[in-house]
Amino acid sequence: MLSRLKAAGLIWPTIISILALPVLIALGTWQWQRMEWKADLIAKIEARAKGEPESYAQALDQFARDGEAEYQKVRVKGTFDYSTERYLYAPNEQSQGWNVFTLLTPEDGGPPVFVNRGWVPDRLKDPATRVEGQIAGPVEVIGLVRGPEKPGMFDVASDPQRKQWYWRDLEGMRWAPDQPPAPKQREAMRIAAYAPFSLDALAEPTNPGGWPKGGTTQIHLSNRHLEYVLTWWGLAATLVLVYLAFARQRLRGNQKEILG
Repeated sequence: MLSRLKAAGLIWPTIISILALPVLIALGTWQWQRMEWKADLIAKIEARAKGEPESYAQALDQFARDGEAEYQKVRVKGTFDYSTERYLYAPNEQSQGWNVFTLLTPEDGGPPVFVNRGWVPDRLKDPATRVEGQIAGPVEVIGLVRGPEKPGMFDVASDPQRKQWYWRDLEGMRWAPDQPPAPKQREAMRIAAYAPFSLDALAEPTNPGGWPKGGTTQIHLSNRHLEYVLTWWGLAATLVLVYLAFARQRLRGNQKEILG
């Protein structure tokens, strides 16, 4: 058999095909596993976002255990400190605008948490233009847990002095308008605990005056792994068919030469 392959010039094509085939099959299998993982993740997120809200204390415990509470619906009661408003850049099809983050102090003594109360157009960024929405006294907030983000390669630098951010930088928001303290400074400071996540307030109930407009969270998790599975396994099948057709042609040609 080896001599026939050698005579037909099929040694290297056979070796390359033998090495490539398991790689293509393995890549397809890996994407299949990723597809199942993504489907489970989407189901978990939808269950969290659409289910009954859990308590703020439960969300803190869950986040402390595994850091995995994204999109969990949470209910918390407390008082907003409107002097702490921060603004996350959020343009949309309507206009330039901002998501308004405000610090909420829970009434049960839990750590303060930044709440994304909703979106305002640029013309309403100044809180003086939407005084109705500054609710005095204790309030109940139902929102979705969102973890902090890291800046992307092309993100614009935030401006703590103007309380403007371009990614969900909870640490920066906490210390604005100053910069966060250096590690050595932290060692000498008694730093009060803050929530390690923020909450995106739901669209209902609406704020008095209609602003900020809650419900800014967009949950769009695509699952295109089946396409990748079919691509890799399709390439594997194509490789086999091409090799067999090529080998058959070469072996037939070689046989004719011998008989001729």
